[in-house]
Formats: sequence, C-alpha cells, structure tokens
Amino acid sequence: MYYQRSNSGRNRTPRNTNTTQQNIIITPPDKTLMVVVVFLVVIGIMVIFSASAPKCVNMGVNPAKFAIQQILGVIVGYIGLRFLSNYDYRKLVNVTNIYAYIVIGLLLLVHFTGDVVNGAQRWLNLGPLSLQPSEFAKPAVVLLLANVFHKDANIADPNKWANAFIPILIMVGLIFIQPNLSMVILLGMTSVILYLCGNGSVKLIGMMAATVIPVLLLHGLKGYQSSRITTWLHPESDPLGAGYNIIQSLVAFASGGLYGVGFGASKQKLAWLPEAHTDFIFAVVGEELGFVGCVLVLVLFWTLLQRGFVIASRCPDMYGKLLAVGLTFSICFQAFLNMSVASSFLPATGVPMPFISYGGSSVMVSLWMIGILLNISKKRVQKIRVQQNVEYI
Repeated sequence: MYYQRSNSGRNRTPRNTNTTQQNIIITPPDKTLMVVVVFLVVIGIMVIFSASAPKCVNMGVNPAKFAIQQILGVIVGYIGLRFLSNYDYRKLVNVTNIYAYIVIGLLLLVHFTGDVVNGAQRWLNLGPLSLQPSEFAKPAVVLLLANVFHKDANIADPNKWANAFIPILIMVGLIFIQPNLSMVILLGMTSVILYLCGNGSVKLIGMMAATVIPVLLLHGLKGYQSSRITTWLHPESDPLGAGYNIIQSLVAFASGGLYGVGFGASKQKLAWLPEAHTDFIFAVVGEELGFVGCVLVLVLFWTLLQRGFVIASRCPDMYGKLLAVGLTFSICFQAFLNMSVASSFLPATGVPMPFISYGGSSVMVSLWMIGILLNISKKRVQKIRVQQNVEYI
C-alpha cells in the first residue's frame, strides 16, 4: 500500500499533486524596436534642422526654431511613451471611448475655430501650442476597432455600431471636410486591415471597395484633389503650377545621386522645394544623404514593421494582437504614403512622415503608439508542464 506522509507523521491515503499553470511573465520591452525609433527620431531632428534653417533665416528667427519645437514634441511624446509602456495595454479598453470622444471634440473645435493654412482647416491653436487633432484620430481608430473585433468581426452588431463604428464615422467625416483626404485614406486602410485580421470577410471588403471608390472618385473629390491625379501623371504639363512640387522633388533626388551632396548642402531647400521640412522632407534626405540615406530610412521603417508584426504574433490575447497590428500598420503606411508622394510614386497627399517630418502632434502621437507597442511586447506566456509528485513510504 502506498501512503503519503504528512507533517504530523500520520499515514493518510495516497494523493496525486497535479499542477497545471499558465503564468504570464513580464519581459523587457523589444530592444530592436526602441533602437529603431531612436534612430528615426534623431535623423528627423537633424533633417528638420537642415531643411528648415534657410526658411527660418528668411523669417528672421532662430535657424533652429523648428528643430527646437520638434525636440519639445519629442519630449512630450517620450513622457507619454514611458507611461504607456508601463501601463497594461488591456486596461486601455476602459478609456478608449473617452479618448475617442475627446478627439471628436477637438475635431469639432477645429471645424469651428481652427486656422486655415493653404486652404485646409486642420490646426487648432491653444495659446502657444498648435495641435493637429486628425493625428490623434489614428490611435483612436485602432483602439476602438481592436476593442470590438477581438471577439468576432460581425459588423452588424448594434453594440459595435454604438461603441465604435459611429464614433469612427464622425471622426472620418470631420477630417474629410477639413479637407484631409490623405488622413481619411490612412484611417480607412487601417480599419480594413484590422477587420481582416479580426477574421473579417474579404468578399465584403471587395464589394465595398467596388462601390465606394468609384463614387468617391466621381463625386467625392474636390477640384484640386482631382487635378492632383492628372498632375501626377503629367507633371510636365504645368511645370510652374500644379506640377512644380513633384518636379522639384525629383530634381532633389537626382541631385543627391548615390551618396548625396552632404548634410546641410541641399540647394533645393533654399528656394525651390516647398514644404521641405514637412511633406517633402524625404526629398531633402535624398539630396543630402543620397540613395544610401533613403535606403537607411526605408530599412528602419521596414524593421519597425517587422518588429510590430512579431510583437503581434507573440501576444497571448487577440486584443493585443489587433492593437499591435493596427498601430504598426498606421505608422508604416503613413511613412509609405509620404515617401511615395515625394518620389512621385503616388499623387500628392500632404501627409507627414512619422518621426522624420516636422510636426509636434505627429511625433507625439507616433511615440505614444510606440509606447503601447513596447507594452505589448513585454507580455509572454510561459507554460509549465504537468508534474506528478507522489511520496512513498
């Protein structure tokens, strides 16, 4: 007869001690992702200083004005990154709707009181601060959709419409009338990716695209937006007008060659390349750092994309997976749009490059999104094998 001995020394019946546990352990955040983001931020500050210094001199202000403002945005973004990297991403569910309503409120303020710059009403002045609320809509859309798609992708659920779809449609509508078509495209593509990752119907997406895109092209585009497509196809038809930006951007790339003309030595930024420190900053990179510099930026964003998807694949829950995919895609697709416009691969859209282009709102939000990614990367599942311990006497 087999007995298990107790501490008191008395004999008792046999007992199997079977333990099956699944412990979530906390690991350090993804170091590769952190290194990539540091490189992108440093390159961004350097290129912003180089691209904006001539403009600052013409304005009679400190040549480093835009670079200093970008550094301030980086500081605020870093504070948010540190907080979010230590704040359990699963608790974001509780504040998602509050954050979405705050973004909607900011977009409404822009609509009624925002400043008009170059024909677009996108910026909100709050004393010494200037915010672009459409940037804050990027994480809002990801958080809302991850919250409703982590169980299933049923878009007919009334609760999903009340909690996510209607707020997203309001945000997209307010951004569209600014007008900011590039951000609408970014939010729309992010939504599609999250729906598909949530096991959504590819057939439904195809049917919606076949219906919405022709209507948008025929009736939804403003006159200048339609002309951008024509200009993109034939920029030489109006070299001093609509095709000017694209032509000057291509001249910058051609001037840079393989190794570039040297940091700070760009000529296009002096007078010929408009918005050299924002929309067309990639052209300045191409002229000063050459093909090698462009490849470096591409590799950094590609590595960010790869690390984000690896983080998503290792996350133990579907909510975290969708968050990681959505945040990663949003950042990298925006970078793709900016680089494609500067190189004339796509029509002009007016979207900044994350971490690289000048813009306090853009760099703040991008760093906050990276903070959530770093938090997700900390989570791992450790499976402990079943063990059977029997003591015999």
